[in-house]
Amino acid sequence: MRKLVLASTSPRRAELLRQLGLTFVVSASGVAEEEKEQDPAALVKLLAISKAKAVAAKFADGVIIAADTVVCLDGELLGKPQDAKDAARMLASLSGRRHEVLTGVAVLRQPDGLLCCHVEKTAVTMREISEPEITWYLASGEPYDKAGGYGIQGRAAVFVEKLEGCYFNVVGLPLMALCSLLAAVGVRIWEGAESIDNTAPDHQGFTAE
Repeated sequence: MRKLVLASTSPRRAELLRQLGLTFVVSASGVAEEEKEQDPAALVKLLAISKAKAVAAKFADGVIIAADTVVCLDGELLGKPQDAKDAARMLASLSGRRHEVLTGVAVLRQPDGLLCCHVEKTAVTMREISEPEITWYLASGEPYDKAGGYGIQGRAAVFVEKLEGCYFNVVGLPLMALCSLLAAVGVRIWEGAESIDNTAPDHQGFTAE
């Protein structure tokens, strides 16, 4: 039976896969998540593909799931905050404004190397966030391992005024897009990983590399 492999140590992504009833193993990619000066969509796609390929080198057989998420505010990429001061800066900059969350998702099938990928975009509008609220949120410890310095599935939910697009994308893994990518490499989640169809055609609307 082929394994599903999550190329991420993110507990949020793992929980979303468990939500779908999937059985998988976790393997860290070791790829640095650098916020380089380039188009955000191109960046998250490149990083997701790099992570998938890095983990695929460890598995002769299986299907690798990789993702990378960034927050983009007026062209500035907000990755994971370096410390409390950086997290406070990010939250203050997001206060009362609309930003985009982009996640690149790559699914790679071994041993033939079929790679399919997609970039999901969600627009998030934050209400005005006061300084005491930022202090309260920093004390929770939530911001430090999350792009943009907040987790919509946690206490930061009270800051979100409006959401346009996929909620799960903001958490870190757009589930509808992921299921389509898995189908593109022959994995139908309702049948299980053992039923992978190696002859499955590429799914329309998603990129095969």
